[in-house]
Amino acid sequence: MTPAPSSLSGALLLRAQDMTLWLLAALHLLALASLLLILGFADGARAQTPACSGENVLEALKTENREAYDKVMAEGEAVPNGKGIFWKVEKPGLEPSYVLGTMHVADPRVLEMPAGARDALARAKTIVVESDEVLDESKAMAALLMKPELTMFTDGRSIETLVPPQDLQLLKDGLKAKGITLSAVSRMKPWMLMSMVAIPACELARKGGGNLFLDKKIAKEAAAEGKQVKGLETLEEQANAINAIPLELHIKSLVEALKLGSKMDDVFFTMTEVYLSGNIGIIQPMLKVVAPDGTEDQAGYAEFDELVITKRNQLMAERAAPIFAEGSAFVAVGAAHLPGDQGLIELLRRQGFTVTAVN
Repeated sequence: MTPAPSSLSGALLLRAQDMTLWLLAALHLLALASLLLILGFADGARAQTPACSGENVLEALKTENREAYDKVMAEGEAVPNGKGIFWKVEKPGLEPSYVLGTMHVADPRVLEMPAGARDALARAKTIVVESDEVLDESKAMAALLMKPELTMFTDGRSIETLVPPQDLQLLKDGLKAKGITLSAVSRMKPWMLMSMVAIPACELARKGGGNLFLDKKIAKEAAAEGKQVKGLETLEEQANAINAIPLELHIKSLVEALKLGSKMDDVFFTMTEVYLSGNIGIIQPMLKVVAPDGTEDQAGYAEFDELVITKRNQLMAERAAPIFAEGSAFVAVGAAHLPGDQGLIELLRRQGFTVTAVN
């Protein structure tokens, strides 16, 4: 008899068959796995430079199933602080600070930033990103290589022994399409492989061509101007956040992302469109609709958020507090960390700041 899971991760595993949850997991894994692209681990995936394309799944849903579309929009409307990616942070006696929700992509539209953000960035005395280690790629890579267990299997296991036999060829084909052989990467953790096979080829090509994603661009330009650049997390902490997720969910996310194939590009395309609209509260409700055979599992979402989002939000808010207390800061973190009653915006309000949406 199999004992009942007693831990948070164990409870999460019980819901790993929920297709909505694995898609949410896959997208968060990919957002965190962008650190691999910072460090150049995905060099083998840079051979092709196709133009970015995709179908906006929300627009398609609006046409094909208006009732489902209206439900997505209504759920998004109910998300606290779900509208806006650029926020002003104020407290009497302090120069205003700002928070920008970012996407870890090099899309030119994202790099433009919303109205007013570039001026606020220019005025700020302190610039804050998720990890200031993006400023020194060689140092960051060395830090990760000092702890290979964060990114590699060091106990004799390999991806071939973990992926279900019936899906192994799917993985081989997915890697081959990116110019990578399975034997060359078999010891990499599943989330490493995810960054190679599931991130759109156009985004890999942008980074491969030397284009900086938004967070890194902000940090680099600020440092070049002589401004103080700080980080709220280390890359090691981000890798630990990934590895805290049960391995079974990693494997399932990888396999199902491979099965979706080009439809993953549609998901990324839509998320970019949603981000640019500023209506980021609809992202999670949208994923419930996009996920094949998805079901609404609010408990599953809560557990995943606790592991990957909420704990990191709390840490970011704690570390950002003394920076905001000095005023004139510009903080750029992933947009997924902003909304919700446990999101960064609400946590800052609980610290006594007045936080209002600018854009």
